[in-house]
Amino acid sequence: MLRQAELQNIQAFIAGQTAFTVIAHIAPDGDTLGSSLALLCLLRGLHKQAEVVCAEPVPQVYACLPFAGGVKLPRDAAAYPAVISVDCADMARMGDALALFQKAAVTCNIDHHPTNDAYAAYNAVDASAAATGELIYSLARAVGVAVSADMANCLYAALMTDTGCFAYSNTTPDTLRIAGELLACGANGYDLNLRMFRSMPYAKLRLLGVAIANCRLYCDGQLGITTLRCEEVLSCGAREEDREGIVDHVRDIDTVEIAVFLRESEGEPNTYTVSLRSKHWADVGGMAARRGGGGHARAAGYTSRGSFEEVYGDALAGAKEILNWKES
Repeated sequence: MLRQAELQNIQAFIAGQTAFTVIAHIAPDGDTLGSSLALLCLLRGLHKQAEVVCAEPVPQVYACLPFAGGVKLPRDAAAYPAVISVDCADMARMGDALALFQKAAVTCNIDHHPTNDAYAAYNAVDASAAATGELIYSLARAVGVAVSADMANCLYAALMTDTGCFAYSNTTPDTLRIAGELLACGANGYDLNLRMFRSMPYAKLRLLGVAIANCRLYCDGQLGITTLRCEEVLSCGAREEDREGIVDHVRDIDTVEIAVFLRESEGEPNTYTVSLRSKHWADVGGMAARRGGGGHARAAGYTSRGSFEEVYGDALAGAKEILNWKES
């Protein structure tokens, strides 16, 4: 939860502005979108002008969120003088929307990643929060905006996404308390869970099969790595967004402590997104940070450039280092 001084700081920032651009991060997930759309509701509830901008289109799985259809690409943004980045661990996470942030008259940064270095003029960063949605909820309560059913659905989606439906170790009593209050405000938890976690296109199921077939185990099964190349995605008739969540299936292997997922970036030769997950104790956030990425101790990622063999070899070596694995 945000400290009182931070809440007062952000309240003063909002009170002093009339129009806001809210920026969600690239490869948008349920937390950045749910939190951004909830913040949109909050700002409009204060009779402010506001828009949500993302450098990439909203994935189909999150199209069910209220106001998701109004999320703009940077080229279509009104570019209001006040900008708020949401769930962006660093400025690079804004992608092409970064130009809007850099040109703004005043900037704000609301996030829960421990690697966030408070890059805005106004910052509200709390690494103890399970999701940025928790911070938006506390802000709504502080400014006195009623949490509508639409806002509640957006925030509930944010919490579900970053806690694995309230199953991950980052789930706290505060998380569950807020979730309960959101349900009381009209969030439809069952419908959101069904749409976001219990429904997938057939093409995504086929793609998951390819990724599982590509999975390899190392370090006596403590490390699992899977990969997807662009041609494999195309052969399944899948979209780039259908690769979301695949790394979790690798982590679910009973012996695995660290899961790694290398996915080739569409339209960017020799560029790979590397997703990292750990189960009990391994700090994959540190591995990502050393490679220019970021995230949390149990969930992180980075972008790597080079040949497939080079990127794979580096990820393998980095994970082995965390596991303190010595070849016999």
